[in-house]
Amino acid sequence: MLLSTLHPAAVLLGMALLATLTRGVLRQIALLVGTGAAVWVVLHLAPGAHAAVPFPLAPLRLLHVDALSVVFALIFSLSTALNMLYALHRDATGELVASLVYASAALGVVFAGDWLTLFTCWEVMAIASVWIIWCGGTARARAAGMRYVLVHMVGGACLLCGILLHLAQQGSVGLHALTSGTAPASAAFWLILLGVGINAAIPPLHAWLPDAYPEASVTGSVFLSVFTTKTAVYVLIRLFPGAEVLVWAGTIMTLYGVLYAILADDARRLLSYHIVSQVGYMVTGVGLGTDLALNGATAHAFCHILYKALLFMAVGAVIQATGQRTLYDGGGGRRHLPLVCGAYLVAACSISGVPGFNGFISKSMIVSAALEAHRPVPEILLTLASVGTFFSVGLKLPMLLFFGPDRGGSVRPVPPNMGLAMLVSAGLCIGLGLFPHWLYDYLPFRAPYHPYTAEHLVSTLQLLLGTGLGFWCCYDGLRHAPRGLLDTDWFYRQLIARLFAALVVGARQAGVHIETCGLSALRLLRQAVHHPMVVLRPFGRWPWSAGASVPPAARPWPEVVYDADRLRRPVGVTIFWILLFFVLVALYGLT
Repeated sequence: MLLSTLHPAAVLLGMALLATLTRGVLRQIALLVGTGAAVWVVLHLAPGAHAAVPFPLAPLRLLHVDALSVVFALIFSLSTALNMLYALHRDATGELVASLVYASAALGVVFAGDWLTLFTCWEVMAIASVWIIWCGGTARARAAGMRYVLVHMVGGACLLCGILLHLAQQGSVGLHALTSGTAPASAAFWLILLGVGINAAIPPLHAWLPDAYPEASVTGSVFLSVFTTKTAVYVLIRLFPGAEVLVWAGTIMTLYGVLYAILADDARRLLSYHIVSQVGYMVTGVGLGTDLALNGATAHAFCHILYKALLFMAVGAVIQATGQRTLYDGGGGRRHLPLVCGAYLVAACSISGVPGFNGFISKSMIVSAALEAHRPVPEILLTLASVGTFFSVGLKLPMLLFFGPDRGGSVRPVPPNMGLAMLVSAGLCIGLGLFPHWLYDYLPFRAPYHPYTAEHLVSTLQLLLGTGLGFWCCYDGLRHAPRGLLDTDWFYRQLIARLFAALVVGARQAGVHIETCGLSALRLLRQAVHHPMVVLRPFGRWPWSAGASVPPAARPWPEVVYDADRLRRPVGVTIFWILLFFVLVALYGLT
């Protein structure tokens, strides 16, 4: 009974507290047991379970379990356990605690049954994730984290304003789809969609992701690759199924991400752009809104978390062993790090949709849903994006990083826990690819799908072989490092920075001007105290003069001296006002 209402986020928060109190082997055992316990709790949550706490406006539904939330909670908790195994060798308490808080907040969003709980956990995710970025410990990590904070503050503000408008219009704090009615989309609809879209990294609101994720530590990047964008996908499925704008937004994401991935030279930046591309498939599925498309978005989020985390694990292991970040500094990884190379190739085959790997059973669901919905343009563009995925992640990165010429340098051994985490993740990628019913049985909608048809296998193999041939033809051109990569982050890196600098300079000049005017006013006041009639200089006449004004050249200002006997009021006037005051006070007292 306790397991049916125990929130898995509470388990992870308990582990975060325990991580601050323990050290060494004891902490490692506690983290492994605790994250595994979170998976166990999720598996024992039955759809329909709920838990709430009192609140002045309405009860807060902290735990609201249904089929959709169970799928996302399962992959979030499972990836937390695998990523914690990968990071077990690190003694960075701050990063470990932030990672656990980050994961628990994501679970809080997944199980939220009301707007306030969702928003609170949403903001905790932003705070914990920026702390993970800052744990990278470099100047670039600090700068990227600050930009990350600013972007997500804007997203959180949009989400909060949308929620408040929605509550003012509807009055219900419960979560429900915002696309179910026939009325035109309201301002609340667009504000909430904008706030969620920033976390989903929909272009042009995406640049925070490839800007920040590569600057975190090797282990921090793995955690970052899992939660923020996929939590946004969950919220899109929950709130915006069938929103037409998401079909085209997602399609653009898939192409935009692979284009920049082909041009990127930093290995983790390349993988970050592919998060944008792969999330685009999920966003497109949400926009299509059919049962098959929504199942495809859910399944692809599940599979994507596994193989994307494995990609970051493998590339992170190379950085850990060699210290080389870019594709053009490395080479020879296949000989020095055969286990890492094998794990990477499994993940690359998964993301490329090779038969027998988990990407093949999920990505094709969304493409097939577009075909069934008679949407040929999204179908063709999604297929084209698959070509770019295999080209950049499946061919370009391994050829340069693992199979390229060995440029020498020392290679440090990879910690055993990192290798074990990669082996387990690779096994899950292959297992789901060979036995898709392991995942399909958990999907929230009834939409039968069979990936291993002859037509699907033949078309996929043709696509992969054609892409491989194209890569071989242009491989020599890819062996030279690009000169730079300009993205939409230029606007807040350059344009907004210059605008802010101009505002600062303008404010400083205005302050100097105000200070000058104030000093001039004080000088005039000082002169007026010594010589009250000096304030009448601009008027050209003395108050006691009967004639015309004196010409400026003839005014004897310096010679005029203040004369108290001539210029002050008679003392009788002062006595009169004092007596009048006391008379009025006496009359008021008598009444």
